[in-house]
Amino acid sequence: MTSLASKQVLIAGGGIGGLAAALASSRAGWQVRLYERVQAFSEVGAGIQMGPNVVRVLHGWDLASALSEVAAFPERLQVRHALSGRELGVLRLGQAALQRYGAPYATIHRADLLQLLLSAAQAREGIRLNLDQTLTGYLETPEGVTLQTQTGLEIEGDALIGADGLWSRVRTQLLGNSPPRVTGHLAYRAMLPQASLPQALRSQQITAWLGPKLHVVQYPVRRGEWLNVVAIVQGRIAGDLQDWDHSTNAADVRMVLADTCSPLRSLIDAVPEWRLWALCDREPMRSADEQAGGRIALLGDAAHPMRPYLAQGAGMAIEDAAELGRNLAQVDAVLDVPTMLRRYALNRWQRNARVQARSIRNGEIFHLDGPIGWCRDASLKLLGERLLDVPWLYRGV
Repeated sequence: MTSLASKQVLIAGGGIGGLAAALASSRAGWQVRLYERVQAFSEVGAGIQMGPNVVRVLHGWDLASALSEVAAFPERLQVRHALSGRELGVLRLGQAALQRYGAPYATIHRADLLQLLLSAAQAREGIRLNLDQTLTGYLETPEGVTLQTQTGLEIEGDALIGADGLWSRVRTQLLGNSPPRVTGHLAYRAMLPQASLPQALRSQQITAWLGPKLHVVQYPVRRGEWLNVVAIVQGRIAGDLQDWDHSTNAADVRMVLADTCSPLRSLIDAVPEWRLWALCDREPMRSADEQAGGRIALLGDAAHPMRPYLAQGAGMAIEDAAELGRNLAQVDAVLDVPTMLRRYALNRWQRNARVQARSIRNGEIFHLDGPIGWCRDASLKLLGERLLDVPWLYRGV
């Protein structure tokens, strides 16, 4: 059996999940070889919410200082009705979240989180990052796994982690199942400097606007200097779903949200440019077999793509990476790679499935209309923080 010092993990995908996996694996004592198909590490202009469960992982990787330099830490989450504008409920964050869960709630630009993880990975000698390498497949044997790329490279390792996203080739070869499903929801995303907005539209809190068959979320990023806005409506787009970042006309968004309240319309009118995503996901995971088999494991969207209505897509990828690192650190002459990857999957799949299911349910609740929507509003007014807080999630694992 090869010694732990020479163990090599191969990672397909260089997004947030892949870089988090690289960092966690390296901290576990493994040599890491990561392969990404694009020519430069980059993320599009969109924000991410990170609950205390995720921030705690980043702090454990000694990234607290780096995170504080690029993220925002909102003091509250407010829920408002998209049509009337009235406040429905509030969840205290900031110091309250820190006291409850041992870490704050953060909001961050995707590109800033990617760069934070990239810088941490580049600082470690045991990680090699390889760009412009498209995966074509892999060959697994009892002794190891060989990653195959479009350029003809064959790279041998002891384990392969598929962190290659929604349309994962590793997943396709491992599980051979159907493509992701189209949810019927569209996300219009925008990000703009708060200094470009009228004072009344600037905000340092998270606000979720709930309305019939739509909702809008806004929150600060980049130390509060920018505002991220996401409008999600029901509908479909034509074209290739794998080309998931589509430009769109600002007039389209204004038309879709024309019946919302004046404060929300003012915010929408102030956004000059939007990008359009067609949201896809998969059914909640049903077993550990959907996250690992033999020397192959899946992570993040490759394993459990989810709707954004619990704000945990990136968070579950980072939690996956942390659990992967804990299990890889235990590989030795007695506990082999397949055994520890199986343990990784067993430790993760039920939590991931729960988050997937809750995300679907939240989307249904956010978009309620008529009498059942009135019941939702009344419940939020009555119970507020008790409904908005998610202790089982934010406590982590």
